Order: sequence, then C-alpha cells, then structure tokens
Amino acid sequence: GDVQDFEFMDPPPRENLQQSMLQLWMLGALDNQGDMTSLGRRMVEFPLDPPLSKMLIVSAREDYRCSEEMLTIVSMLSIPQIFVRPKERAEDADAARERFFVAESDHLSLLNVYQQWRLNGRSQNWSNMHFINHKGMKRVSEIRVQLLDIMQQTKLDPESCGTNWDPVRKCLASGFFHHSARRKGIGEYVTLLTGIPCHLHPTSALYGMGTLPDYVIYHELVMTTKEFMNTTTNIEPEWLPEVAEKFFSIKENHSSRLLGQKRAREAVEMDEDKSEVGSTIRSKVFTGTVGSRHSSTKQKIVTAGMSSAASVRTGTPRYRRLGM
Repeated sequence: GDVQDFEFMDPPPRENLQQSMLQLWMLGALDNQGDMTSLGRRMVEFPLDPPLSKMLIVSAREDYRCSEEMLTIVSMLSIPQIFVRPKERAEDADAARERFFVAESDHLSLLNVYQQWRLNGRSQNWSNMHFINHKGMKRVSEIRVQLLDIMQQTKLDPESCGTNWDPVRKCLASGFFHHSARRKGIGEYVTLLTGIPCHLHPTSALYGMGTLPDYVIYHELVMTTKEFMNTTTNIEPEWLPEVAEKFFSIKENHSSRLLGQKRAREAVEMDEDKSEVGSTIRSKVFTGTVGSRHSSTKQKIVTAGMSSAASVRTGTPRYRRLGM
C-alpha cells in the first residue's frame, strides 16, 4: 500500500513523508511508481540514513573498491563530536585538529583521525593529547564492526583503495549528490539542486587547499549566523552525471569539440530558472517524466532547472598520504 495513506497511530506530517520518499527516489531506492528497487532492498539492511547506506553498497562495486575506507567514514559520521575543544585550551585544540586535515576533504580528515588512532593502539592518552573524544572513537570502532558484519552477511566484500582517494570522493558524491554545491565567491557556495546560498565552515579542511574547490558535496547544512556546510569534500564536476544522471548531464559546445583530447577542464552551466527546480522535481516524482540527458562528451554539466552561469576548473589536485 501507499505509505502516505498508512494509518499511523501518531502520523508524521505529510510533507515529511513526501520529502523522505523524494530522497529515496533520488537515491534510487524507489522507482518511478514508488516501489522499492533492488538497491533499496539492500539499503534497508543497514541501520543508517539512506545516503550512508547507499555509499556503503556503492563502495563495494567493481569500479570503486573502497569499502574499507567508506566503513570508517560512515562510522565516524555517526558520532556527533570527534574533536574536543576546551575553552581554556582552544588554540591548542585547533592546532591539534589541523594536524589531521586532508586538504581536499573533511571526510578524508575523519578517516585520517581513525587510522591514526588505530595505529597508536587506540590509546586514551593519545586521544587526550590530540584533543580527540576517546569515548566517541571507541563507539566509532563498535559501529564499524557492526556495519562490517552486515556487509559480510549481505555478501559485500570489504576492499581498500589504498592511497587513491578518487574512488572515495566519487563514492561520497554518489550518496550526497543532492548536497552538491558550486562556488560563487570566497567561501560562498550555492547548492546545485535548490539554489540555496551556503558557506564553507571556518573549520573545514578545504581551506588548506589554497584555492577553494569549485564543486563540493557536504554532509548537512547547519544554520548559525548563516547557512554553513558541515563536513565537506571537493568533487570533480564530471562525476555528477555519472552518479546522478536524472539531475545532471554533460553538454558539449563548439570550443570543446575543437579542443579534443587537450580540452580544458569542465565549464559548468546551469539552465532555466533555479527557483523552479524544487517544484519541478517534486511534480515529477513517481511519474517517470524526469529524463536523463547524458551526453558522451564530458565538457559541460547541465543541472535541471538552474540558471545560466559558468565556472572554469583547473587540474585535478594531487593527494598526500594520510598522516599527521
């Protein structure tokens, strides 16, 4: 039956149900008729938010093979506060936190914390010295064991991608493409699917890149003095049509054809009125009318329902090994 018409003893607001179904459809857990897909049936095995469940499943695929890293990242995201910041030692705590930063990603920075904690014998003294929430880290370890057990029960083999972080970042994009944003100014971004202005959080590791990335995904938006992106990762724009072809596509232009194999990096273009994107997507959920516009030449990205703008990317950043 239709979950929206289910007779709950204490029914949630209808808008909340619709938003939840919309997210599940966007992630591929529901089909256009609102029925659960094979991916959705695998996602329900994990006691996680849908984007996190999808990332774990995707991470075990042949073209990703980063499930060991994703298990750790998802487990770290399950704990609200990894770093402690006592008022009397705020500067020391900030300096300790920065030593764990991986410039391209707050998610990879969390992975770095866990790996260093494990390499140092899961020591409470080490945690205290580096302003790490030791009880939280022990809980992370417990969650990771539980998730690994579920993965093995569902025949998903844990594999590591070594020091190649591109599969990890792309896997993050597969679960959080609906939380993607494009740079608009210094530390200022605009979400691609809803056009909401937001900002890179002052504590983000991405400030260590020197030049801020043009495209990011974030875990959640937190409203304080303004809308901040919490836990953010730099992504390559060409990944979006690959992981979410219903909402993003590549558009070829004349200059890209002339450039051929030596073409510049992707310029990103949004079309139509961005204010209409939310209602447009909602009106098409479960009707089968949201089409894919995937082109074979990766030169421009078009986001359904967005206004025209362009931003040129430079080369892919290089990644260092995790460590302090």
